[in-house]
Amino acid sequence: MSGALPAGFEVLEPYVDRWALPTTAERAALRSASAPEDRLAFFAAASPLLDSALALLDAKPLADLAPDERRLMDLFLALAHVALAVEIQGPDEVKSAPWRDRLRITRSATDIPETTGEAA
Repeated sequence: MSGALPAGFEVLEPYVDRWALPTTAERAALRSASAPEDRLAFFAAASPLLDSALALLDAKPLADLAPDERRLMDLFLALAHVALAVEIQGPDEVKSAPWRDRLRITRSATDIPETTGEAA
């Protein structure tokens, strides 16, 4: 998906289709469903760019984000889920996934409809 992200984040474009999901529930489900090597590859690619992404995204209100910036935000919200798996759970991620999957996320503060810019 070329041009999917703002300039400077092109290295993350191979991860957009899989990881830039619009809702917290989808990101949590993907964390559980993804293979450890997929989480590690995404984490290794995205984590060095976290500070740059936050600087770019913090520069304007959420409602004013362009589509490529919104995808970047969704990508880094997914990184937050993946970072828990990689940095905290590590090899125990597989053991905790069934328990985590029992928690049904119906909405969160980050689930903002793209058309209105209002909280869900």
